[in-house]
Amino acid sequence: MRVLIADKFEKSGLDGLQSAGCEVAYQPGLKDDALAQECGRWQPDVLVVRSTKVTEAILSAGPLKLVVRAGAGYNTIDVAAASRCGIYVSNCPGKNSVAVAELAFGLILALDRRLADNVASLRQGQWNKGEYSKARGLFGRTLGLIGTGQIGREMIPRAKAFGMPVVAWSRSLSPERAHGLGVEHMSSPLEVARAADIVSVHLAANKDTRGMIGADFFDAMRKGAYFINTSRAEVVDQVALSWAVRSNGIRAGLDVYANEPAGSSGEFTDEIVKLEGVVYGTHHIGASTDQAQEAIAAETVRIVKIFQETGKVPNVVNLAKATPATCALVVRHLDRPGVLASVLDLVSAARINVQEMENIVFDGAAAAVARIHLETAPAADLLEQIRGSNPNVLELSLISL
Repeated sequence: MRVLIADKFEKSGLDGLQSAGCEVAYQPGLKDDALAQECGRWQPDVLVVRSTKVTEAILSAGPLKLVVRAGAGYNTIDVAAASRCGIYVSNCPGKNSVAVAELAFGLILALDRRLADNVASLRQGQWNKGEYSKARGLFGRTLGLIGTGQIGREMIPRAKAFGMPVVAWSRSLSPERAHGLGVEHMSSPLEVARAADIVSVHLAANKDTRGMIGADFFDAMRKGAYFINTSRAEVVDQVALSWAVRSNGIRAGLDVYANEPAGSSGEFTDEIVKLEGVVYGTHHIGASTDQAQEAIAAETVRIVKIFQETGKVPNVVNLAKATPATCALVVRHLDRPGVLASVLDLVSAARINVQEMENIVFDGAAAAVARIHLETAPAADLLEQIRGSNPNVLELSLISL
């Protein structure tokens, strides 16, 4: 199996892929047309990326079967185009959770004690203890979490270690689950904004979360509260955030931005970080610890190896959650050549589309049961034809879905 890696990747991961028998091309820095051309030239089965954008042109340039995002988010991949091309998209969720939570808390501490400004003053030869002695402290302050996925959950024990009560909202968070996590359940993001001294956002970027944190949210925040975003810039209305920083005393710690350079270096012009002492920023480095990258590399190797050995893809993100199937044709049959072929020939001749199919073989491999999910139900005469199409068909039934 050929694996093209188009971003920086740990040596342990390269060694792991090669040990699994993969032919590996390691070309960090490939992107856009150059990446499409290389996919067309080298014909990889698997593409591994981190921050590189994977467009439809890249996906259709070669015989790709799988794209692995060596990280948690996958918003840089055209997942819809991959689905149209029949290409699996997989990711490595949770492997960078500790690293991102550590950075989020680093930003909280940096904002509260104005660490960057302290350092800048000292480097300029200035001693201003009177100014920098002003800090609120974290003990007893309420941390509000928007999103309680793996990163959000990693924030909870860190907050408790600092003596901070936690309130949280997530679509999947129930009051019972919140109780189990030791946090107070909030019924909406606005409730979190109202209750928290510090808000930390941990949401995936998708159509449901885009712009979720907007003007109403910032209006509800306490004056002078801290706002931390280490997730994705797309989940925050950037105009509303800028207004909140300038007009409502909100102090922000950001690791993600609306207009980040495409590569690891380049000109950065986002005006929000120029508000000195109010906005603290890092260079989208949340997942960038040695520990996290080693874990992500190991997970990438695991995904590719399982795909190579079984054809199945762990962590796949673009399989249909539901299909247009309306019924399941259940065929109990002797495990002989041609049985399912005869069934499918008749279904195809009737212009009925098959959505999903599985064939379960009984111990001893004498008999099996096939479940064939169909878009429309076969007519009674077609069912009779299928029953009589092959003597190895033992029983036929139709189940509504």
